[in-house]
Amino acid sequence: MLFIGPSARAQDPLAPAPVNIPPPPGYAPAGQQPAAGHRLRAEVGLVVLHVTVADAGGRLVLDLDRNNFRVFEDKTEQKVSLFSHEDIPITMGLVIDNSGSMETKRAQVNAAALTFVRTSNPQDEAFVVNFNDEYYLDTEHDFTSDTNELNDALSRITIHGGTALYDAVIGSLDHLKKGHKDKRVLLLITDGDDDASRKTFDEAIHAAQQSNATIYTIGVFSEEDLKHDKGMVRHSKKVLEELAGATGGQAYFPASLEEVSPICERVANELRKQYTLGYYPSNSAKDGTFRTVRVQVQSPRGKLSVRSRTGYYAPKESSPAD
Repeated sequence: MLFIGPSARAQDPLAPAPVNIPPPPGYAPAGQQPAAGHRLRAEVGLVVLHVTVADAGGRLVLDLDRNNFRVFEDKTEQKVSLFSHEDIPITMGLVIDNSGSMETKRAQVNAAALTFVRTSNPQDEAFVVNFNDEYYLDTEHDFTSDTNELNDALSRITIHGGTALYDAVIGSLDHLKKGHKDKRVLLLITDGDDDASRKTFDEAIHAAQQSNATIYTIGVFSEEDLKHDKGMVRHSKKVLEELAGATGGQAYFPASLEEVSPICERVANELRKQYTLGYYPSNSAKDGTFRTVRVQVQSPRGKLSVRSRTGYYAPKESSPAD
């Protein structure tokens, strides 16, 4: 599936622009210099985790320091070498379902997506992907901070077709690699199950775990779906929960469209108040295996909720024959 720019919709599909091979999952590129105090002070080999901590009432916990955190990789405790609690600019993708069933929902969904952007860091950069049975990069530029351009992209829709959710997620994660910020996020809003992708759910999860992006998902199901298509809703919720959970994000299922905008505002605020941790793995083998990661918080206030990505794929050393 190809990204198709807005000017190309009536023409032949355009091949995506070449993308540099990204660094191993969670690893920072070598030689990058910090800019304006916001760039992460990371080096090759450093696994970076963005962590959300909340209390039992769901309120963000904002007064922790490095000593409150413990990080485990494959059950082995790691030394935390990087700690930050700053409002780090983000490269974000707004990935919005454009299938036929979204026709009556898009106006409120678009408004909510713009709320997300306006509540975020002014230095963030964003792009819009609209998807039905194909997916389209609909911003004029690869990334923009211009809310007018984002609004135009969100409005550039032709409601029809099925739901190629997995293709849209994988394509959007690939586009994130071209971003200029160290922290990367997708906000995915859909009202249905995948029925048109060439890629599979497992491939989407794999791409998410390789990306070091955080995915937040919002399922906007109709009352009719909840009553008469419970199997579809149940499966779609599972997909959205797993995409979010694997990357340290969260899945939301609002009871009405009126709740979507407050959810987007909440997510934007959360992203600006996350902790950033980094460690050099004690297991330095370049074997391409999946490493599980768990973040634990020790605090006198009792048990806290901690969200971060659940693991990453180690880099794989190429053989001479490769």
